[in-house]
Amino acid sequence: MSTHDPSGPQPEGGGQPSSDKQSPQPGDGTPEGKPSEPYGSPPPADSPQDRPGAYGGTFGGPSYGQGPFGQAPYGQQPPYGQGPSGYDPTGHGAPGGGPVPGMPPIGSWPNRILARLIDYLLVQVVAVLIVLPFASLSDRSGSAGAFWLACALYLIYEGLMLGRDGQTLGKKAMKVRVAMLIDGNSPTQPAAWTRAAVYILPAVLCCAGLWWLIDGLFGVFDKPYRQCIHDKAAKTVVVSTA
Repeated sequence: MSTHDPSGPQPEGGGQPSSDKQSPQPGDGTPEGKPSEPYGSPPPADSPQDRPGAYGGTFGGPSYGQGPFGQAPYGQQPPYGQGPSGYDPTGHGAPGGGPVPGMPPIGSWPNRILARLIDYLLVQVVAVLIVLPFASLSDRSGSAGAFWLACALYLIYEGLMLGRDGQTLGKKAMKVRVAMLIDGNSPTQPAAWTRAAVYILPAVLCCAGLWWLIDGLFGVFDKPYRQCIHDKAAKTVVVSTA
């Protein structure tokens, strides 16, 4: 009669019984049975996060220290009030005296006043020549008609001339021109007509001499660009072309 061995069958070669731990098998949550990477390990070299993004960063977003859409790094943005073109509305101006880099210095007051006087006389002469055949200038209606016509002609004259290249005949003679404050270019059509209208229309409505005096003195005390009220309204400045 055979007896039962309590120790059970022994493995061949006298080895120890196999452990209960089984080796990883495919389909247990890791590819090909490989153990998963520990938390916090770097991504593989060909990970999408390492591929260049459309805006200079990585695929997953801008790199550290770089703003979105190719902007300057955070903390290195231009100073408050400084635009991309160099325009400085805070009033510090640019090297050389102009509002923006490369713009000529502000036109002098004597040249600006003489330029305005030349334009006024030219337009006034034309208005008188038109009115004179129909009414005597000694007559009140004749002088009033000449003034109203001169104002209308001046509005059209200045709006057209400034919208073309920023200069009237008087400004050409005195070597000054009107420029957009933001970039130094010739005035846009809206800016040219706004500037002419703000200079002329209040004078037509009431107290022509008083309005022109207030408008001019405003520019004398304005800093740093010597803008009159009509310049403020149109966002323009008068610069030298000498």
